[in-house]
Amino acid sequence: MAKRLIKVGHSPDPDDAFMFYALAHHKLDTGDLEFRHELQDIETLNRRALQGELEVTAVSIHAYALLTDKYTLLPSGCSMGDRYGPMVVARRPLSVADLVKARIAVPGTLTTAFLGLRLLLSAPFTYEVVPFDQILGAVAAGRFDAGLIIHEGQLTFQNQGLHCVVDLGVWWQEQTGLPLPLGGNVVRRNLGRDTIRQISGLLKESIQYGLAHRSEALAYALQYARDMNQALADQFVGMYVNEWTLDYGPRGRQAVRRLLEEAHRAGVIPNPVSVEFVE
Repeated sequence: MAKRLIKVGHSPDPDDAFMFYALAHHKLDTGDLEFRHELQDIETLNRRALQGELEVTAVSIHAYALLTDKYTLLPSGCSMGDRYGPMVVARRPLSVADLVKARIAVPGTLTTAFLGLRLLLSAPFTYEVVPFDQILGAVAAGRFDAGLIIHEGQLTFQNQGLHCVVDLGVWWQEQTGLPLPLGGNVVRRNLGRDTIRQISGLLKESIQYGLAHRSEALAYALQYARDMNQALADQFVGMYVNEWTLDYGPRGRQAVRRLLEEAHRAGVIPNPVSVEFVE
C-alpha cells in the first residue's frame, strides 16, 4: 500500500536539523506515513503556511496568529528563548531609544523577532527586510544602522565587531517573567485527528532520539552551522532543543498566549488569537 506523503518544512539551521534528524534519516518507524523535508528560511515558511502548502511546518509564533484557520500547534518542536533570544546589534553602541531613528535590517515581518521589536519600541521605525543570514554582514558594512538577528547570529555577532543593543529574550523575561516563544511546529487541520496524533508522536520521538543520540544528531546538524565550530553549534542546539522542545508545558503554553495577547493589545495582530495545541 502506498504511504501517505507528509511534506515537512523547517529551517536549514542546526537546531531544526538536530530536531528532525531521526525523521530525515529513517531512524523511526513512521508506519503508513512518508516524510519529505523541505528546507527554507523561516520567513519563506511563514508565507507558505499562509497558503496552507505544507502538511507540517516550522513557523514563527507571530505568523501562527494568522494561521489558526488552517493549522494547529504541535506540543513538541518549539524554540523558546529562556532569558535569551533575537537581538538588535549595531556597529557602535546605541540605546533602545536610538532605534526609533535608526534604519534597521530585519529578517521578515512575520518573524517573532520583528513582533518583539515592535512591542519593544511601540513607535514607528524604519526597516528593510534582508535575508537573515545576510544581516550581520549588511550591518558590519554600514548599509544599516542596526540589524535584528535570529538563529546563530546571536552567538557570532561579536566576530564582526558588532555591539548588542538589546536582547529581546531578556527584555521579554523582565517584562513578563516568561520565556519568549519564538517558533513552533504546526500541523494542518485537514489531515484528520488520527494522522495529526500520529505526526505529533513521531515529532516528539524524533526530538527524543536526537537528545539521546546527541553526537550522532549533532554531526548531521553541523553541516547547517554557518560560522560555527562544533562547540558553538552544540551550544546553539542546546539553547533551542531542550525540555521546552519536547513539550511547551503549562508555562510555555502560557508564554504563547501572553505574547499573542500583548501583540493584539498593541495592535500588531488584528484579532484575538485562540491558541490551540494538539493534545
